[in-house]
Amino acid sequence: MPTIAIVGAGPGLGLAIARRFGAEGFSVALVARNAAKLDALVADLAADGITAAGFPADVLDRPALRRALTAAKERFGGIDVLEYSPADASAGPLAPVDVRDATPENVQPQVEYYLYGAMAATEVVLPELQAAGAGTLIFTTGAGSLYPVAQYGNVTAGAAALRNWALNLGAALDGTGIHVAHVAIALMIGEEAVVPGLDFLPPREIAPLYWDLHRTRGTHELVVRK
Repeated sequence: MPTIAIVGAGPGLGLAIARRFGAEGFSVALVARNAAKLDALVADLAADGITAAGFPADVLDRPALRRALTAAKERFGGIDVLEYSPADASAGPLAPVDVRDATPENVQPQVEYYLYGAMAATEVVLPELQAAGAGTLIFTTGAGSLYPVAQYGNVTAGAAALRNWALNLGAALDGTGIHVAHVAIALMIGEEAVVPGLDFLPPREIAPLYWDLHRTRGTHELVVRK
């Protein structure tokens, strides 16, 4: 049975992606900081007949992230698809700042969060994908990775770094059987508009796009918009 590992799993898009891949016969490894929330997600998936397990880790703690994904490989016999989508943070060292207030000190945590976390996760998964000559790596950011937003000057710098690296990796792996894609979410994710006038889509309508990326392997970059 193939396995997808979702890093940054939550009750929105992460759970919807898990359900979509689970419906196609995948086992699901969920990685996030909160063990109790992971248990709830695993229970939700089990109710749908999907085999899943949670592996607590903070993407800012790269050794812990590597251990979590290694444990997932041991639990399921390997990882065939990696989806990396750490949740947006609004407080602490990851709080957004205006680009005019961006400094090395408040940009560095964003680079750690987006780029270095993705690189650490990929280190664990990629060697076996290369040996098999098959697999999919998907990295998710907000639209700021493509279209800078001044109010999120430090966030978009980190997200853009991840996008650059993912596209570079995808080009390097072309022809190997491993597909790499970057997904930029250019709208709000939810059942209704959180901010009046902004476009939104429910997670269940976005998740099939991830399955299509894995199945068709047709593009290295997808911008999700209405």
